[in-house]
Amino acid sequence: MTVSEATGHLPRRVTLADDGPEVELRLLTPSDREALLAFARSLPPHDLLFLRRDITDPDQIDRWLAAVAEGRYVTLLAWHEGRVTGYATVSHQDLQWMRHIAELRVLIEEPMRRLGLGRILTQEAFRIALGLGAEKMVAQMTIDQRDAIEAFRGMGFEPEAVLRDHVKDRDGRRWDLVVLSHDVASFANRAAALGIDAAFRE
Repeated sequence: MTVSEATGHLPRRVTLADDGPEVELRLLTPSDREALLAFARSLPPHDLLFLRRDITDPDQIDRWLAAVAEGRYVTLLAWHEGRVTGYATVSHQDLQWMRHIAELRVLIEEPMRRLGLGRILTQEAFRIALGLGAEKMVAQMTIDQRDAIEAFRGMGFEPEAVLRDHVKDRDGRRWDLVVLSHDVASFANRAAALGIDAAFRE
């Protein structure tokens, strides 16, 4: 399945929590460059620790957009009141022997957390990963991000490794990095048991 086929259900609108705000979910395009940069620069530095690139740097945003254009990344943006409030990215490994693995990265601004947006973005990322044929998905975050870890575990991710002192923040403090993984190929079969199968029928 192609990227366009895997993302053919987008854009779409969803309402968060009970009578919460409405957000639009749509794919990242080059015209979103400045809005994505503004979103990245609004985040606290600690939220950016586990990312592979400094997305507060315009050059890195351009590289991100290039990766999307090449089909190596699929990025879904959440929009609310004319600005980006979160995103989910599915990236495929370039290495032949890791081609079955996709990495998931999800970031949400603080005011939109604990409203279900992270769960929705993760569900959408799973749908896309399944469509693209991924067999395993991994996610990384610093060990103190307990809410995020619990959210991923609620989606069926399991801790696979803890990398000690693996990341260093701008103040020189070191943090442990948690690697979680999920068998994406079996997700559709387990979705009903997880109570989130409705996301795949919409």
